[in-house]
Amino acid sequence: MTQNPNVPLIHTVSVVTLSVDDLSVQYQSQGKKVHAVDHISFSFSEGESLGIAGESGCGKSTLGLAIMKTLQENASVSGKILFDDISILETSDSEFTKDIRWKQVSMIFQGAMNSLDPVFTIKKQFMEILQKHNFQGDHVQTIESAISSVGLSHSVLDKYPHEISGGMKQRVVIAMALILKPKMVIADEPTTALDVLVQAQIMILLKKLKKDGLSIILISHDLGIISEIAEKVGIMYAGQIVEFGNMEEIYKNPKHPYTVALLDSIPKLQETKKITPLKGNPPSLVNPPSGCRFYDRCPQAMDKCKQDPPKIKTASGFVMCWLHE
Repeated sequence: MTQNPNVPLIHTVSVVTLSVDDLSVQYQSQGKKVHAVDHISFSFSEGESLGIAGESGCGKSTLGLAIMKTLQENASVSGKILFDDISILETSDSEFTKDIRWKQVSMIFQGAMNSLDPVFTIKKQFMEILQKHNFQGDHVQTIESAISSVGLSHSVLDKYPHEISGGMKQRVVIAMALILKPKMVIADEPTTALDVLVQAQIMILLKKLKKDGLSIILISHDLGIISEIAEKVGIMYAGQIVEFGNMEEIYKNPKHPYTVALLDSIPKLQETKKITPLKGNPPSLVNPPSGCRFYDRCPQAMDKCKQDPPKIKTASGFVMCWLHE
């Protein structure tokens, strides 16, 4: 195990609703440990938006699942996750479901629009959520309000999932995540598998929810999508946060070579240069290498990069790279 590479990501004077400290998640698989999340720390304040970016398999979704206490049984977790000073990892599943899950923090899961049960109407599936969480208010009025908040007609409630479009399904899933009025939503790739027009509609909806005061953690491999929502962003690679800072600063002046590669992968209408793909593959998380985990793919790698990279302070965060020593 490498030394703790990260420091708290967000420092504000506003009320902190979520604090992740030295979080690690390991999966036991075929007698081996997969280090999916490796010593990650950040704080997230009410009303803020944070983006978590990185390629597939870097640990983004595992981070969200750890916060929601929905990890698989073969996962082991260490570190701390505090939500309004309540230790999530030390809270029993029953207490977490009763007091926090969906009421205080909810999640739009990756591929969520395919998770709707095909044999029940949309209304029935909303009812199940309210009953599961012992909601005491007017169920019908609450459901209709949630559906209206995402721009859908009440007529959707009487339909089955196969009777509505992919974009409508995604809106339904978002409404389900909002129905108990949580303070925070973790959105894991909410626009994946949607066409460009529907993606734009979902992003407009998320912007509106953010404007209304909802805190959002947006998980995506696409920095272009994240830039529309988040003020701050953490760049993940091989289970670690390798760069963190204000979205604008990182977008205009990326410091870590991996961040540069991610931004170079975004097509720009005003430029005609050919997009250069990033060569190589991420390291195995079963036995992560010492030193910088981007070493084998980095075009600027040096001998010292085989040592654990330093945490270099930047204007709004930090970067883990020997180039900025």
